[in-house]
Amino acid sequence: MKKNYLLIMALMMMFVLVLAGCGTSNDEGSVNDDASGNEAKANEDSGTLVMGTSADYPPFESRNPQGDIVGFDIELANYIADELGMELEIRDMNFDGLIGALQAERIDMVISGMSADEDRRKNVDFSIEYHSSGEMFVSLKDAAFTSLDDLNGKTIGVQLGSIQQEGAANLQADYDFEVKTLDDAQGLIQELLSNRLDAVYLDKEVALGFIAAQDLAGFDDPSGTTPGMAVAFPKGSELVEQVDAIIEQAIESGKLAEWEAEWLSE
Repeated sequence: MKKNYLLIMALMMMFVLVLAGCGTSNDEGSVNDDASGNEAKANEDSGTLVMGTSADYPPFESRNPQGDIVGFDIELANYIADELGMELEIRDMNFDGLIGALQAERIDMVISGMSADEDRRKNVDFSIEYHSSGEMFVSLKDAAFTSLDDLNGKTIGVQLGSIQQEGAANLQADYDFEVKTLDDAQGLIQELLSNRLDAVYLDKEVALGFIAAQDLAGFDDPSGTTPGMAVAFPKGSELVEQVDAIIEQAIESGKLAEWEAEWLSE
């Protein structure tokens, strides 16, 4: 998979450009899948584990040229479902709608590069952390930034509802930049390529993928560390303890390291 990553990223960006030209706002598997109000909550009797994700965040979750949702998080999700003896159903929706879907119990869990920060812990339960990347600022090569001071007077893009949105708000206390939010990471990169954003603030692994695929520039955020990624559940979910044990098993067996080698940057 990893050796085809740049090709996949390039094809995905071409797909985004086509959608933008056609005025398409959501793909078939967006948050609007839940608009009918049909109950999507799974249980042990159904044998189906319903997972919410936002498939616009490679290499954690994205659609390949065939339209399948793939990535590091998807490997973990399939492993969890297999260990639970359940079928995995993936629901693709906007990132900022994932917590609400958990609270309404329309899905059983979220695996979507979601950081287990304290604000989210007020509304959902989290598994143990399974990955930590850090953050990067991404810009065009001919207008590359190398420090936070370079961001003064600029417009920075972040994904709506992401840990980076919160981080950017904190940085605004010390740096004078404007923040623009969009629903998905690929849309942010398109805005950057179209010169409607000066920089994009992303998870480091995601940023490195876009930098390689689009020949962009970037620098690490030195301002501090963010919580690692974890699986999110509705408050009081009985799955938390089981999934914790499965993640620990994946770490001890080397499975998690295999997925990191396959999907994540060296």
